[in-house]
Amino acid sequence: MIVILAAVAAFVALPLRRRPSASDAGEDPRRAELEARKEALYRQIRDAELDRAQGKLSNGDWRRLDAELRREAIEVLRALDR
Repeated sequence: MIVILAAVAAFVALPLRRRPSASDAGEDPRRAELEARKEALYRQIRDAELDRAQGKLSNGDWRRLDAELRREAIEVLRALDR
């Protein structure tokens, strides 16, 4: 009896434990990809700033990297606005 009850409880709880995917939420997969790219670029910009502050990047290298990352981020933001 306990085994049957445990099996039923596991079966009922399974959908509750499953993470919803982009398609479950009705979200456009392209938009989800762009959002993920945006967050990755923001993280890279913060990491580059930290590396410069710690002396791992020269100011010149940081400026070039920062400009490139921000240019990519702007492209992603424009794509998200469309």
